[in-house]
Amino acid sequence: MALDSDTLSDRDHLLDHLPQRISHIPFAIEQQDAQSMALIVDGDQWSYGRFCTQIRIVSQALEKLGIGAGDRVLLVGENGLGLITLIMAVSELDAWPVIVNARLSGREIDLFKDHCGARRVIFTTDVSPEAADHAARQGAEPLHLDGMPEMAIGPLDETTKPEPVDADGAAQVGAMIYTSGTTGNPKGVMLSHRGLMYVASVSGRIRGLAATDRTYAVLPVSHVFGLASTLLGSLFAGAAVRLAPRFAPADVLKSLRQDGITVLQGVPAMYAKILEHLDVCGEDLEAPHLRYLSAGGSPLQMDLKNAVEDLFGVALNNGYGLTECSPTVSQTRIDAPVESDTVGPLLPGLQVRFVDGDDQDLPPGEAGELWVKGPNLMLGYYRAPDLTAQVLTPDGWYKTGDIARLDDGGNLYIVGRAREMIIRSGFNVYPEEIESVLNSHAQVTLSAVVGRDSDGDGDLVAFVQPAPGAALTPEALSSYIEALLAPYKRPTELRFLDPLPASATGKILKGVLRDMV
Repeated sequence: MALDSDTLSDRDHLLDHLPQRISHIPFAIEQQDAQSMALIVDGDQWSYGRFCTQIRIVSQALEKLGIGAGDRVLLVGENGLGLITLIMAVSELDAWPVIVNARLSGREIDLFKDHCGARRVIFTTDVSPEAADHAARQGAEPLHLDGMPEMAIGPLDETTKPEPVDADGAAQVGAMIYTSGTTGNPKGVMLSHRGLMYVASVSGRIRGLAATDRTYAVLPVSHVFGLASTLLGSLFAGAAVRLAPRFAPADVLKSLRQDGITVLQGVPAMYAKILEHLDVCGEDLEAPHLRYLSAGGSPLQMDLKNAVEDLFGVALNNGYGLTECSPTVSQTRIDAPVESDTVGPLLPGLQVRFVDGDDQDLPPGEAGELWVKGPNLMLGYYRAPDLTAQVLTPDGWYKTGDIARLDDGGNLYIVGRAREMIIRSGFNVYPEEIESVLNSHAQVTLSAVVGRDSDGDGDLVAFVQPAPGAALTPEALSSYIEALLAPYKRPTELRFLDPLPASATGKILKGVLRDMV
């Protein structure tokens, strides 16, 4: 039995008024008030008028560099004026911005580049030393454009073919975000313009976003939480976005104190580190303008929620989402603070089902696998129809793989995760990908990675069975994988165990390993 939010007509009204492209958002604000502040970084502030001027300059330049409608453009960078402008400029050309974090390894960047068939790769070297390193490795050349920060662009790949273009924002890819699959292979999640803007508009309205707000944007826009909710949600409301390429507690606290920040979004681990910093340094919190706090990306523990609320004097809102849902499914309401670990009511217009192992609907209130339907669902996994069919039903339901329940008040609770995905610092991490890298070492026979909860974040514990007679040490293995995995994918702990526990069929018994952590 499908359960609806109680505002389906409201959803339809919103869909009727959404623009067709994410790049249309700042241009709409420019027409209303070109002088209002759009983007803020250290020492530089762009009005919506300036922002839109730069989008025009960059889109025209990219077109001259051979980028056109339907092309995939890999954007390797971190939060900054360059990356945000590139996303919008690529959108203006009806090309696909494929956004990846520069802190990924070279192996991962190359994997994404090849998988998406990137026409060009552009690196935002101004705010990211890692982007500069990737640019040098790929033979990229400096890209000098009027008014833009330092960037670099890779060679044109003339072998790629453009994808079809649809004028309807519901059918056209607005951004592609990579998430590693359970097989360890990359999955390019195709998110539509409409899906991204639906989340931006609805979740922003729930947060009460207005043109007077200033949002601190440290969540990477290469992650859909940072892209749709933080960035696009703020721009949709005409608010200003204070961009930060990396999280550092001292920087957040300084900005809260000096930059008039009214909205702060993050993952639970970020708040835990802010509390730790204040405690260690003996500093007092100063956030005179802050009115809204929210956490997402990983489970929020009640002790952390309570500690943050006691410190800030503001409710710490919670939410739930997935990359495939652009990402938001539910979030707590600013006008209805909660004292539980609920992830809040569904977004207006979404439908959910709770099913058992046989895909049969469960009675109301019972916990089961959560299925979601709505305008925010992905268009599918790029070049992976079989993987798409595993999670998207023919009639439009997305199987989240998470176990959840809905209480009598319409609040959603995440009970557990049906898949083995581990959430670390707000990023999805799949054990199979890490295991494939560990197993590629000549002196490793088998490996298994399991999660361990630590201060509201997910630690990664890797159990390794060395090859017979191997002289391998945990330190040597750690050095080996450092160049092959992004920092958030590297195991917190490496344990050697010979043999790994296995069933009669040879399947590693991860349940036994979890009991050991």
